[in-house]
Amino acid sequence: MTREEFVEKVDSKLKLIRNEKSYTQDRMAEIIGISKKTLVQIEKERGTLGWSGAVVVCSLFKDSEVLQMTLGEDLEDIMISLAFGKSEGNRMKTMGGKVWWRDVEAQDSYKLQQNIISSHYRIIDNENRRICSSFDKEYMCRRINELNQLEK
Repeated sequence: MTREEFVEKVDSKLKLIRNEKSYTQDRMAEIIGISKKTLVQIEKERGTLGWSGAVVVCSLFKDSEVLQMTLGEDLEDIMISLAFGKSEGNRMKTMGGKVWWRDVEAQDSYKLQQNIISSHYRIIDNENRRICSSFDKEYMCRRINELNQLEK
């Protein structure tokens, strides 16, 4: 997924998110920091939130079922991967990929998983803590090998 695809997905779901939360156009525009006119244009598919606006929407409405069904459960992980290319170091505990993830590779203490909705990858350890994430499969395959070499 590219930033542009991410923005398009969020743009296309903005009205559904607003309705899911039972907000008026005025209230939704105020929450995400845009004018009502801009919100109407986006909802009519004549405008766009852009990268920063899409990130704001996903950050503020990360519990939205509409967003989770569109992008998967881990919106923050997707945004970080798109923003930085590769994400490492947060070691956040996950649920181990029970719902939105498929195992691509398992080596020793680590698993490489792919999100079934966004197609991005992550490596988790045997305690289900996220080690890193990226859309770059080659990088992730190299990284899981490096991590396993460090373990030995």
